[in-house]
Amino acid sequence: MAALAALATAAFMGILTEALPAGMLPQMSRDMGVSESAMGQALTIYAIASSITAIPLSAATASWRRKPLLLMAVAGFAVANTVTAVSDSYLLTMVFRFIAGVAAGFIWALLVGYARRMAPPHLQGRAIAITMAGVPLALSLGIPAGTFLGELFGWRLTFWLVTGLAVVLIGWILTSVPDFPGHKPENRVPILRSFTRPGVAAVLFVVAAWVLSHNILYTYISTFLIEYRMGGSIDLVLMVFGIASLISILITGAQVDRRLRLLTIVSAILVAVSAAILAVLADSPTLVYVAATLWGLGWGGVTTLLQTAVTDAGGDEAQALLVTTWNGFMAAGGAVGGILLDFLGPKSFPWSVLALILPVLLVVVVGRAHAFPPKRPGTT
Repeated sequence: MAALAALATAAFMGILTEALPAGMLPQMSRDMGVSESAMGQALTIYAIASSITAIPLSAATASWRRKPLLLMAVAGFAVANTVTAVSDSYLLTMVFRFIAGVAAGFIWALLVGYARRMAPPHLQGRAIAITMAGVPLALSLGIPAGTFLGELFGWRLTFWLVTGLAVVLIGWILTSVPDFPGHKPENRVPILRSFTRPGVAAVLFVVAAWVLSHNILYTYISTFLIEYRMGGSIDLVLMVFGIASLISILITGAQVDRRLRLLTIVSAILVAVSAAILAVLADSPTLVYVAATLWGLGWGGVTTLLQTAVTDAGGDEAQALLVTTWNGFMAAGGAVGGILLDFLGPKSFPWSVLALILPVLLVVVVGRAHAFPPKRPGTT
């Protein structure tokens, strides 16, 4: 459990480093002297880095031992967040956001394999869920706390605190996390070949559309709430979303090994209902909180569900494909959201989420043979 908790903290740091600008876009854009849509690309460049480097770096380091790679990734977070905390240059900040994204690509490609190797087949889903608990914790505690501290003391303090956490985590990994060998060359399956396995393409489509829809709204959630005169409640809305996400990951962790398909369908429905509420009823602060709750319940377990599904369908090699797809469409979410903001305004965000999540639901329902089967392989 100590090792899994350290992995969960690495996931926490990955999401925290990625999403902190979403809660502090107005302050960061003002200090950097750029527009909010330009500052929103701090999330986009992070995701692009993870996307374009995940497959080549995973292939190049497949035979390396796992623990040194994990330590290198966390050290990358420490360096990138330190530079972000002190930088007055938009260009320099973007360069080190790119470096942080490379570190995140390593993190996401490593964590699931680590968790699976620590558990027997019938508990691997639960081990992944424990590891991925860092994601909703970052959303429920880290991002709201960072946003709150940023409003009180300035956004730079938040990035300094993340650097401090990275230093602590390096020591934790050194003392608690076991090392595992890489894959022997004769036992490795080419990463791109795993795409041809039944079910992998369908899971990756779900990843692409779901992540795109989520990040269109989440990247610019501050701007969306300001549009509806809720600018003073950004941290509270994020906290409601995050707490609901944490509840979701707890439910997912307990049930993923037996009910992956059902959980994925229910999650997609919850996100669709949330988007519909925000699209037509966001003038009511109460309903915004209801929508944030449903959104968190639908989104919180998605990381565990889709990482488990793609690994069941395509093996560990498919994780690099998932990281590339996930981060590529996370980047697209920031870019598309910026275009929507400039041309249609923030009210267009939930409509975009709704348009993308409905095909997700259809593919999950149809993909019962290989992508989202009623029973996971290796379970009873």
